[in-house]
Amino acid sequence: MTRVDDPMFGAQHARARLLVVDDQPLNIRLLHQVFQADHQVFVATSGEDALAFCGAQLPDLILLDVVMPGLDGYAVCRRLKLDPRTCEIPVVFVTSQVDSTEEEVGLAAGAVDFIAKSASANVMRARVNTLITLKRQTDLLRSLAQLDGLTGLANRRHFDTKLDAEWRRGIRSGSPLALILIDIDYFKNFNDCYGHPAGDACLQQVAKCLQGGFTRSPDLVARYGGEEFVCVLPDTPLAGADAKAQSLETAIRALGIPHEKSEVPGGIVTISLGVAVAIPTTRGNHADLIVGADRSLYLAKNAGRAQVKTLQI
Repeated sequence: MTRVDDPMFGAQHARARLLVVDDQPLNIRLLHQVFQADHQVFVATSGEDALAFCGAQLPDLILLDVVMPGLDGYAVCRRLKLDPRTCEIPVVFVTSQVDSTEEEVGLAAGAVDFIAKSASANVMRARVNTLITLKRQTDLLRSLAQLDGLTGLANRRHFDTKLDAEWRRGIRSGSPLALILIDIDYFKNFNDCYGHPAGDACLQQVAKCLQGGFTRSPDLVARYGGEEFVCVLPDTPLAGADAKAQSLETAIRALGIPHEKSEVPGGIVTISLGVAVAIPTTRGNHADLIVGADRSLYLAKNAGRAQVKTLQI
């Protein structure tokens, strides 16, 4: 499974990623010639290789042969559609001939289109470009639907989806899953003192600082609601989650946002953090992690705020 060399490597970031799946070198060369000028072209020579590629890096569109040894195109398509990470990738079957029965099976498997191998290069480009445009528009709308309008962080819906997915992944891997629940201390007092526009600006500053505290791509920072934020940290034990929470508490203090009505000494905006960590199992539920983090947050507030409390579930 390799990437076909491309003379326009420098412009890759602006171009769609096409995965060509075919066991015949001639077909691969032909499709590469058709699409290399406009897109990044990657190649998998079997169904198994195609699934492995998608597990490592997501293409924007898949051009999939139907007849292959091992997993055929229909089986590959069905597996892609069952995986939440790959189910939105458009799959186009590239076949020698298309009849109604083949179309019915392919569409039932989840394909969005069929292209005959005998089609002209211009027809192939036009149909693929149309599908890529539609996918990008859909991706944009989906992304906007998952963002909090004020802070730009992930919203509650996105958080719920992420936590459920990571819990299920943790069941398979046996890895710890950590959750950090964060609350801005005495935020109502802040709004009453400085006004809601200043409160919104404070939320934005805190959100930006929290987001900057994470560099791992699997981690997620979301606005949980009001002045509460939440962080999902896959593959993170209690010690690591505690250290991250402590660093976040310090980073918010360092912003030095004035808060003269805070009852925390110092007269600046501070946060309280509750940490919970669990090894996901089928006997439990990701809601247990939320309850645990909420319990830890309650303890942090009860102990005087501006601090971290942890819980191993």
